[in-house]
Amino acid sequence: MAAPPTPAAQAPANPAPGPAARPPKLQRRFASPAVEAEIARVSAMIADPKLRAMFAACYPNTLDTTVELGLVDGRVDAFVITGDIPCMWLRDSSAQLLPYVHLVRKDAHLATLFRGAIARQARSILLDPYANAFMRDATAKTNLPWALNDQTQMKPGVAERKWEVDSLCWTMRLAFRYWQASGDTSPFDSIWVSAQAAIVRTFREQQRKDGRGPYSFRRSSDRPTETLGLDGYGAPTRPVGLIHSGFRPSDDACIYPFLIPSNHFAVTTLREMALVAEGAAQGVDGAADLAADARALAAEVAAALAQWGTMRLPDGRQVWAYEVDGYGNAVFMDDANVPSLLGLAYTGCVAANDPLWQATAAACWSDANPYFFKGSAIEGIGGPHVGLGQVWPMSLIVRALSSSDPAVIALLLRQLRDSDAGTGFMHEAVDSNNPAQFTRSWFAWANGLFGEMIVGLADRLPAVLANPL
Repeated sequence: MAAPPTPAAQAPANPAPGPAARPPKLQRRFASPAVEAEIARVSAMIADPKLRAMFAACYPNTLDTTVELGLVDGRVDAFVITGDIPCMWLRDSSAQLLPYVHLVRKDAHLATLFRGAIARQARSILLDPYANAFMRDATAKTNLPWALNDQTQMKPGVAERKWEVDSLCWTMRLAFRYWQASGDTSPFDSIWVSAQAAIVRTFREQQRKDGRGPYSFRRSSDRPTETLGLDGYGAPTRPVGLIHSGFRPSDDACIYPFLIPSNHFAVTTLREMALVAEGAAQGVDGAADLAADARALAAEVAAALAQWGTMRLPDGRQVWAYEVDGYGNAVFMDDANVPSLLGLAYTGCVAANDPLWQATAAACWSDANPYFFKGSAIEGIGGPHVGLGQVWPMSLIVRALSSSDPAVIALLLRQLRDSDAGTGFMHEAVDSNNPAQFTRSWFAWANGLFGEMIVGLADRLPAVLANPL
């Protein structure tokens, strides 16, 4: 999701002046009356004072600290950084904005931000569909110190070039949800259609039915998760219709290149792309063909998932695998970053009452998952990006977003409230026994996701927020 991990707690990078505090109004990057009204509405429903203060600071964090609005070729442009890394990740920028999408009809300025982000993402994809992160200046070379000497086809404007299936999926999700919420068709022009066609083309290349394809990546690092083996192409696979991913949503290298949560997300968002192409982009040259191609690819990947995407645990339970290779090898684990196995219901890839997903989610939240950690302060899922014993608050948020059990959600809220190390914000990872040790004090995705969870609870389970924790 960003830089190579820093295991120790970092000095605060968030411009907020204190615990659970927003930057002063004049220092906020973007103002939205609709978001301010939503903060007031939901805050009034939260009984716990600390949780209420955390929501009020976390929910607008993307708007307060990460948004840059401008113009490119006379059209609105929005550049959204991750927080403490001043580059735009396709995944993070989409996920950071989505918690506000239900408000776009109430706020024309907010809708403009979404249009600018969709346009920026389309241009970025056309620049390099294999890149995961981009520079503000499309002519600049990367300034990320860990990416300066990467052995891959770096282009101006690209900050990092780790091929991750989910990066392109998130942009499709943002476009679909914006159109669904606003009815606005203006972002879906010939540039957008061309970018979507590039996504479909890239996914087909990474099915690798006719060779390894054009992408390879190597990095000199003391962390094997930072590079791909076998000349930069990753572990061998049998072409079965699934899409290869070099890296996970954590930006860590895959063990087996068929990353099952990302393939699920591809199926779902390709179908969403087809709906946008048929509806919002109707009449744009190539849109009808795009919709047909997207649906055909989604059907092919869905069939491959059904055949190759599951496995059995040692106790006999059938679950979705985390990664497979098409030869019959599979690994079961989960990583906190979304898409994940735990997050399949949250991302709309499966129904929350689906028995196979419920069995998978239960296994993820247990010792069956080598990256599930249970300490004296917090329990949840981490991943290899930061290390053992480090829980990502994101995993607790995703579990709460996927649950309808008030007792489970209340427990998760208490742990999230008490694992902020006194800052009032979410972090990348916290030590399961000592949350005062954490990484990334300015991580906008986690802050926004926390806010999204609270808004969702206000609408579907308000009693959880109204009751004392």
